[in-house]
Amino acid sequence: MLFFPQARATGNDIIDVEMHGKDDGAHVWFDPAGIHVEPGQTVRWTNRDPGNSHTVTSYHPDVFDRPLRIPANAKPWNSDYLLPGQSFSVTLTVPGVYDYYCVPHEHAGMVGRIVVGTPQPVAPSAVDPSLTPLPDVALNGFPPVDEIIAKGIVRRV
Repeated sequence: MLFFPQARATGNDIIDVEMHGKDDGAHVWFDPAGIHVEPGQTVRWTNRDPGNSHTVTSYHPDVFDRPLRIPANAKPWNSDYLLPGQSFSVTLTVPGVYDYYCVPHEHAGMVGRIVVGTPQPVAPSAVDPSLTPLPDVALNGFPPVDEIIAKGIVRRV
C-alpha cells in the first residue's frame, strides 16, 4: 500500500497559486483552486496566462459590493489587473475560509478557496440583497473545505 503525505504548507513558506487560461480564452482557472495554510503564511498569485489579464479579489462588501466570504475580521484585498508574469501577494493571519475570484472571469468559474488554520463552524447568515450575488458557476467552483483540509492542496483544471 502506498502512502502519500498530505501536501500542506508549514512555517514561513510562500504558497504559490498560478493563473492559467487556454489559448482561445475558453477556460481560465487558478491552480491550485484550494489550499490549506497556517495563520501568518503568504499566498502569492502569478499570472501564467499569456493571453489574459486576471485579478485576485476577495469576496467582501468593501470590494465591489460582494457578499462576505472571508472571516469577518480579516482584511479584504484586490490585486487590480495582473498582466502576464505579474504577481500579487497577501499574508493571511486570521483563521477561517477565504473565497476569492478573478473579476473579469468570475462568470467563467475562475474562483479559489484558502483555508487558514482550523476554521470554526460558521452559522449561515442572510446575504444582504443589495450586494451582487455570486453566479452559480462560481459557487460550484469552490472546493469543499473538508477536501482542502484533508488534501492540503486541491487542483481543479
